[in-house]
Amino acid sequence: QVQLVESGGGLVQPWGSLRLSCVASKNTFVINAMGWYRQAPGKQRELVARITSTGSTNYADSVKGRFTISRDNAKNRVYLQMDSLEPEDTAVYYCNAELFITTMSRSYTYWGQGTQVTVSS
Repeated sequence: QVQLVESGGGLVQPWGSLRLSCVASKNTFVINAMGWYRQAPGKQRELVARITSTGSTNYADSVKGRFTISRDNAKNRVYLQMDSLEPEDTAVYYCNAELFITTMSRSYTYWGQGTQVTVSS
């Protein structure tokens, strides 16, 4: 069973920075894409940033120019560098992975357990 483990959340002041990290356990898969979603209280979960196996990225308009997604395929990791954080960025951030499971010859989508990011003075 593939597991996604996130780290790096916490409390930060406005205009501060945080770096989230997510690692996919085991290696019986090929990464199609990995990304980050977030869900604020009372709101739907939304895409923050996504990166494909070829390095193509897309971002939510609200984070363009402030957040940067990157990956380390050899370590099965994806990162989200968040700069110039705003109170509106407060949410639970979830790692997402679209993986082709080689032993089953099909693709699945996996989610991490979530990590809280709070932006407040």
